[in-house]
Amino acid sequence: MLRIKLNELAKGADNVLLQTDVWKWDGIGWNEYVAQQEEDFIRADDELFVTLPAEAGLYRVDYYIKPLELLEPLDVLGAEGAGGLRAEVLHPAPFKTKEGTLWGYINNEGRTAIEPRYEYAEDFQENGLAIVQRKNSSGLIDSSGREKVKPYYSFIAPFAEGRAVVSDAKGYTLIDEKGREVTAARYDYLNSLHEGRALFSRQSTTAGGSRYGYIDAQGKEVLPAVYLDAGDFMNGTALVKTAEGEYALIDKDGKVLHTYKHAYVGNPGDGLLAYQETDNDKYGYLNLDGSVAIKPQFTAALPFSEGRAVINTAENYGNAYGLIDKQGKQIIPATYYEVQQLGENRVALGTPVYADQPYRGSRYVIADAVTGRILSNHPLLGVNNYQHGLASVYDAKETYFIDKSGKRASQPPVIAGSGTLSFSGSLIRADVDQRTAYYDRKGKQVWRQNGVIPLRPPYSVLEKKYKPNRDYLVYYPVIEGIADIEVSKAVNSRLRSLSKAEGVSSDGSKQDFSYTGDFAVEFFRKNLLVLELSGYNYPFGAAHGMPTMLYEHINLRSGRFYTLSDLFKPGSRYVEKLSTIVGKQIANDPQYSYVFPDTYKGITADQPFYVDEEALYLYFAPYEIAPYAAGFPTFRIPYAEIMGLISTEGDFWQSFH
Repeated sequence: MLRIKLNELAKGADNVLLQTDVWKWDGIGWNEYVAQQEEDFIRADDELFVTLPAEAGLYRVDYYIKPLELLEPLDVLGAEGAGGLRAEVLHPAPFKTKEGTLWGYINNEGRTAIEPRYEYAEDFQENGLAIVQRKNSSGLIDSSGREKVKPYYSFIAPFAEGRAVVSDAKGYTLIDEKGREVTAARYDYLNSLHEGRALFSRQSTTAGGSRYGYIDAQGKEVLPAVYLDAGDFMNGTALVKTAEGEYALIDKDGKVLHTYKHAYVGNPGDGLLAYQETDNDKYGYLNLDGSVAIKPQFTAALPFSEGRAVINTAENYGNAYGLIDKQGKQIIPATYYEVQQLGENRVALGTPVYADQPYRGSRYVIADAVTGRILSNHPLLGVNNYQHGLASVYDAKETYFIDKSGKRASQPPVIAGSGTLSFSGSLIRADVDQRTAYYDRKGKQVWRQNGVIPLRPPYSVLEKKYKPNRDYLVYYPVIEGIADIEVSKAVNSRLRSLSKAEGVSSDGSKQDFSYTGDFAVEFFRKNLLVLELSGYNYPFGAAHGMPTMLYEHINLRSGRFYTLSDLFKPGSRYVEKLSTIVGKQIANDPQYSYVFPDTYKGITADQPFYVDEEALYLYFAPYEIAPYAAGFPTFRIPYAEIMGLISTEGDFWQSFH
């Protein structure tokens, strides 16, 4: 470890704070933060130091000197500080770059506060920490961008009661706000803390199947894994399944308060529990003491909230939803395809946009959950819960807020497209048509996701939008800076066609699928630009859609689109040799254990691929050699393994070397 003395930086200035950040070059940028001790600097015998690891590399030390009297209490979430001043909130924001879409943070004025370096970034939580992702792993940062937990975990849940659930290859556990694992134990499943108890599951070695129990905030197993099923604690109690056809309400010490001998009992809501007497029977509701509150008469029964519950009366898995009170009286008649409780005594009532195709979505009106009175008949296509008297909605044209009357609120903004609005400190975040922007409370846009990706002069990639109807949305690339006008037109026309941004009717009623498309810069070096064109086609009514992915390799000087064969010497038998390499990876690398046995037969001459500066990547479509859940099985082949095959004097290789 190397220490660098910083005394001279603050010499002669006693009433200052010296804050430092240390960064390491990772080959692309100053992206790797080098954590220091808990303090901003190390103080030893009144000397100031930063430390560098004892490993070769390029390091950068940033330092900031602030007069102590100018410092304000820090609260990244905008809570009132000790002096009554409100510190600034930082907001997660995606940036399109030549390294792909990266997330950073902006301040209230829309200026970049933390440079984009993450694959994804979440809001800062009350403890001043935010979950970020890098290299497909999750970590935690503070408001200066310093890593408090390095990206190591496959998953980090939001903090609850001072703890966060995390998972890695070994399983689930809890960490505290310092990033320390509370216990070394790992679980098959672990939920967040609720009232000092976290639900976990573990595979039973004796009874077979999973069993559920509870740990406390220190990671101690306070209730052993003996339950067949269990729910979170609420109001000091939790519902557990003790045996087939038997449930119990327990307290935090595991004491049984009530038992229920029924085929099914649902979690409590407002003191009532949905239940079935026997399998495939109608649903009713029980009081906590086990007495019948509402006799079984429903084909579906959701938990009570705000004194009301959504029920279904349709047979044969149909939809006839309504809203009842605690006496079982219908406040909203059970005639709707959907009923959503939105909070604050409001509900959304949904009917299919297309009566013969209900799976294509609903149109909603807003009703009073107390009286059942419809407040607004304006058809909404998307509705979110109420918060502080406002709910984010969208109709066929715009996204905006409605108030509790169900009508458009005076609170801006109003944005063309479909999406959601949410409050983020003093700003309003808009996620509309798969793009993010921020507005102040007066509706002024302070930041929006960039639509131009600079490469190097004169080249850049411009984003264009194609949305002929509400079920078809494509963002496609336009390359700017190609010198020859005719070549430029040909390149961009081909990219638009490959992006499927053409030829779709504005009348979406006859369309039997939805489609979304997007693009990203995968790689850029010298004259070679590699663009990823992604898409998702969802046939209405299907279990899931089908993703697509194309990588186009374009020479920005000539406009040539390269194929896989262009990388190799004529007669090199590259198909046979690459097939062998991929086959060995499937056979020997455990990460490819998901590949279907005996399905891999080798690659094709035009196998889908992409390149970067170090390797060739070959990939397969979903279902081609592996399950749908595996996505696009991809195989990395370093150039060092295949240099004898590569045409190093060829146009493709020379375009990026």
